[in-house]
Amino acid sequence: MKIDIHAHVLPRDLPDFNREFDEGGFISLEKYIDPFGEEKVRMMKEGKLFREVSQNCYDSKARLSDLEKANVDVQVLSTVPVMFHYWAKEEHALETSKFLNDDLAKVISEHPKRFLGLCTVPLQNPRLAARELERCMTKLGLSGVQIGSHIGDINLDHESLFPFYEVAQDLGAAIMVHPWDMMGKETMKDYWLPWLVGMPAETTRAMCSMIFGGIFDQFPRLKVLFAHGGGAFAHTIGRIEHGFHVRPDLCQIRTKRNPRDYLGSFYVDSITHDPKALMTNIELFGLDTIALGSDYPFPLGEAEAGRMIEGMNFSAEHRERLLCGTALEWLSRSKEEFI
Repeated sequence: MKIDIHAHVLPRDLPDFNREFDEGGFISLEKYIDPFGEEKVRMMKEGKLFREVSQNCYDSKARLSDLEKANVDVQVLSTVPVMFHYWAKEEHALETSKFLNDDLAKVISEHPKRFLGLCTVPLQNPRLAARELERCMTKLGLSGVQIGSHIGDINLDHESLFPFYEVAQDLGAAIMVHPWDMMGKETMKDYWLPWLVGMPAETTRAMCSMIFGGIFDQFPRLKVLFAHGGGAFAHTIGRIEHGFHVRPDLCQIRTKRNPRDYLGSFYVDSITHDPKALMTNIELFGLDTIALGSDYPFPLGEAEAGRMIEGMNFSAEHRERLLCGTALEWLSRSKEEFI
């Protein structure tokens, strides 16, 4: 069995929220037919092209065809991070979140054995976010929530987020932390550097914020997974630990526990693009904390979810854990639900 926990989706149709709210910055969608006759969509932001996506990003039939080719049994859907809308007025972000979450629930209801979902919530108001998370899990049947690596000017250790964490913990929500709005993007516009350099740094920023902020101490039952293989964390843990020891005045403000002590307190996905890097993550985080993820359907993802794992020299037991076991644990699901 293969469960891909990291896959993005857009609605087939999206209202023009810029006009609806008289507030700029929201993504709008423009469909067109390319020279080869394929339907595609331009994601437009403030009159500029943000990204172009193919039909498999918003059309279930095209997506299911890809899943069949990759032998993926279940895909966990979440929105594209640019749709977080943390910068917007909180009431507008709540309305867009509800639209995206309702659309996601509809897609899942049509294929309940193939898709699960992570909602999005307006974290600029954590109490509103908590209520929307509760609605999504109790009324819509979603499995958890995808959140960004930071919320505007605050990191994931900020006390304002504690009410949200408390509700997420009580609900048993699967939380995926996804890098977005990459640091330093203004000064590294060339060569796709925000995605190649900024994205791993963003994930590491989120991990260190939650570790040093004592979030896993205060909310020990939170089920957090960091996307994109934990970013650069595995390759900087020595530096992070060293800093913890030599500058306790800066690093030991909220926790006295060594950062290494938190390994095993959270999950990461398998997107490393390199077998040696995946083995490093397994050695550091533990095989039981790593779940298959592909970042479907984007170029920085794994074109065929699980191919790298299946090509490595794992025992059948370990391969199964990576391909579905960790995902089932994180999502609080069982195999029998998808048979």
